[in-house]
Amino acid sequence: MADLNHGVEKVTYENVHWDSSYNERNGEHETLPLRPGEKSGMGNLSMSSRTPRADKEGTDLDGHIQQSHTCISPSIRIVPRNINMSPGHFKASVYEVICGSKICILLVMVPVTLLAVYFQAGRGWVFLASLLAIAPLAERLGFVTEQLAFFTGATMGGLLNATFGNATEMIISILALRQNMIRVVQLSLLGSILSNMLLVLGCAFFFGGLKHETKKEQKFNKATAVVSSSLLLMAVMGLLFPAVLHATHTEIHDGSSELTLSRFSSCVMLLAYCTYLYFQLKSHKELYDEQEDDDNEGSEHEEPVIGFWDAIIWLAILTVFISILSECLVDAIEGASQMWDVPVAFISVIILPIVGNAAEHASAVMFALKDKLDISLGVAIGSSTQISMFVIPFCVVIGWLMGKDMDLNFQLYETATLFITVLVVAFMLQEGTSNYFKGLMLILCYLIVGASFYVHVDVPESPPGN
Repeated sequence: MADLNHGVEKVTYENVHWDSSYNERNGEHETLPLRPGEKSGMGNLSMSSRTPRADKEGTDLDGHIQQSHTCISPSIRIVPRNINMSPGHFKASVYEVICGSKICILLVMVPVTLLAVYFQAGRGWVFLASLLAIAPLAERLGFVTEQLAFFTGATMGGLLNATFGNATEMIISILALRQNMIRVVQLSLLGSILSNMLLVLGCAFFFGGLKHETKKEQKFNKATAVVSSSLLLMAVMGLLFPAVLHATHTEIHDGSSELTLSRFSSCVMLLAYCTYLYFQLKSHKELYDEQEDDDNEGSEHEEPVIGFWDAIIWLAILTVFISILSECLVDAIEGASQMWDVPVAFISVIILPIVGNAAEHASAVMFALKDKLDISLGVAIGSSTQISMFVIPFCVVIGWLMGKDMDLNFQLYETATLFITVLVVAFMLQEGTSNYFKGLMLILCYLIVGASFYVHVDVPESPPGN
């Protein structure tokens, strides 16, 4: 059995030559056996592109370029999956995106939120409505990204899932930064890291361990987990030094040295993350391809329910709606804190990330239940790595360009919380195995973190340079 990568059809061969043909009735490609003496059209064994195959009248069939690839048998031709972009096909994708999950019932909160803002309802109610509206949009964003992963492969798909899964946090952060709500930006991004590493990963370990309890332990690629843990420790270092520098009052120039160090460290962290992407997608691609092959081995073959360009269009649509609702959410944070008598720190660190990480949460648990723990780790830990090594330094640079004094001083309490969390997760990952008990421990750790921020009084410090 040759299990070919996403974007191509699965071909079975047992001393039989196969060829892919075009089915004019359903507009799809199908695999057919070659007659004795018939050639597959591959020519030589090198990878080459062929001109579109013509029918008897010589007309082009849908204008698809068929690719021939070298495989175990030179008589096998791999044809890319047909991507239909007809209006009827896009209408079908509307149903899949809008009604494809039970949480989609909360999409009715989108117009409710806009009406609440228009009629100037209480800030607390606007905040609650915005949270409920963003949750299904974030989950659908994750679904569309997963569909896109069918055409890009698991490694790139995991990166896309983490990227667009963090789109909600990125949008909220930029909008809050524009309103000079620097502490909200810092706390919400910190909360996203804590939520992904403790709650999302913990739920993936817990439910995956319960589903596969007969195996005693689920396994994942320890080498890639160690790389991610190292990047997270580097991120902690970048956040720790500005906080310690400020707390010890050992700056050469009071305030400005802390800001300068933060901007320099942010540039270094962005460089490190770009190098990590090259490491993951280019130089050491085989390290991540091995885990992709392991995840696909023995698993059922799945097909995308929406096309490539349909997914691109839906990504743009969902991102626009999340941007609009995020602005409503940011405007209502302080009003909700006063109305509910809940600290802003708790709202920013606990409540906002739970909603923003809905996509990662659903994806990580789903893949863990399918015993694809490497993908779950790529979503949860990959998302934390991306926030700490890309989103946070990116916000510092954006604030620099906007004239905002966004820095890496998250204060000692918050930085210590992150440091301990990274250590706990790193110890959990060092064996390359997981079970439901490890997941339960991570979830309980998150409850402790949530309780600590509920009783924690955030004391805002004067901006650097003042």
